Amino acid sequence: MAKDAPTPKRKDAEALNKVNAITSPATKASKSRDRNELKAKRLAARAAYMRGEESALPVRDRGPVRRYVRNYVDSRRNVGEYFLPAVASVLVLSVVHNKYVSLIAILFMYVAMLYTVFSGFFMTRRIRKAVTAKFPGESTKGLGMYGWLRSTQMRRMRAPAPQVQRGDLI
Repeated sequence: MAKDAPTPKRKDAEALNKVNAITSPATKASKSRDRNELKAKRLAARAAYMRGEESALPVRDRGPVRRYVRNYVDSRRNVGEYFLPAVASVLVLSVVHNKYVSLIAILFMYVAMLYTVFSGFFMTRRIRKAVTAKFPGESTKGLGMYGWLRSTQMRRMRAPAPQVQRGDLI
């Protein structure tokens, strides 16, 4: 609208919003079709993300260095991925009305947590060293934490899904 034109009447402005040349009037069938198309697009995008397609990944997961770190973590068995099931079993055991069983369960949880943290610390160092050797000149900032956080997730729940099998050479 030009600056020198008068402000349109309210009913005229609302009429323009209701029937616009850009959008068609919303009918029940068109809303259903749009919903189904959106659902199909979301499913396709999720499948591409889980396959690890570069275009579907968020910025934090993109690039050959991040792919290498994911493969590095996925090719090894890590104690961190068993931490969540261990904590769940500790919760079950802590309900038992035996103070020795509860004490052992809680001690087990703390030992598992400390072991996970220490193994994560050493894993971050190994990841940085491996990335520096494979990609000289690339920054290793944040890669250790990225790999450690991935290693604390159960393998089946990792996203994007693991691209390598355990034991594969990277």
